[in-house]
Amino acid sequence: MAVHHIPIIISVLIIASLPFTIAVEAKGNSSEPSDADRIEFALNLEYLEAEFFLYGALGYGLDVVAPELAGGGPAPIGAQLAALSPLVRDLISQFAYQEVGHLRAIKKEVKGFPRPVLDLRLGTFARIMDSAFGRRLYPPFDPYASEINYLLASYVIPYVGLTGYVGTNPQLQNTTSKRLVAGLLGVESGQDAVIRTWLYERLEVRVMPYRLTVAEFTNRISVLRDRLGNAGVKDEGLVVPMALGAEGRVVGNVLAGNNASLSYDRTPEEILRIVYGTGDAHIPGGFFPNGASGAIAKSFLQS
Repeated sequence: MAVHHIPIIISVLIIASLPFTIAVEAKGNSSEPSDADRIEFALNLEYLEAEFFLYGALGYGLDVVAPELAGGGPAPIGAQLAALSPLVRDLISQFAYQEVGHLRAIKKEVKGFPRPVLDLRLGTFARIMDSAFGRRLYPPFDPYASEINYLLASYVIPYVGLTGYVGTNPQLQNTTSKRLVAGLLGVESGQDAVIRTWLYERLEVRVMPYRLTVAEFTNRISVLRDRLGNAGVKDEGLVVPMALGAEGRVVGNVLAGNNASLSYDRTPEEILRIVYGTGDAHIPGGFFPNGASGAIAKSFLQS
């Protein structure tokens, strides 16, 4: 594979979720979020991933698979069954049911909240890709139209939750909370690794009809997430300058990490900036047109 022919762009992905602990836990400092607040924040990303993967693989979501977990929240807008091969459909269905398990695990520890309004229309993903490339792609990017499109759209999501969990864990006080977040982080990291590996095998494949390579898409998405997060480089595409590769010896970048190959972290504010697509945690949009739920997200909306 001629990796050296791939345009090198440092990328920023994101996708971030925060954990939540025991609902009865008291806050040591009223100005600081409790463990429960932090873990509850993660529900926003878990709802997003669960619905995107369920619909993509099966054509239906939580309202069929586990309606009690939706809590009466509105059905996602525009989610669809994706055109996937048997193997990829199998992988995504596994991811989908894993996310259902994550929702159960979190809600077992905290009260949580109903599923927020989620916008999974092709237009939402099209705007993300247009922003990533700084121009309008034609035809508009459709995440459900093909396998490669769906995996590129999937590249956007689990990594955000991953960085959120990495950022949350050091803030937690309770052992139960830390154990829960560690378990969530392990599976989210695995999902991201599977998606990145599938795409890495296809670095030079051109995404039709745009004739842009997979490497270009992933790098641009990562750069966009870094820009929206506005907290420096915390996202990297599948190809990087050698100086940024593991130990400064490789340009391939199947897993994103800092100069010690440790996972990047993000705060709830950074995550909201990204998933809203506005670069501002106070201004909802993107996947959460009415804003995310929970005490932490609402504190930004109220301010």
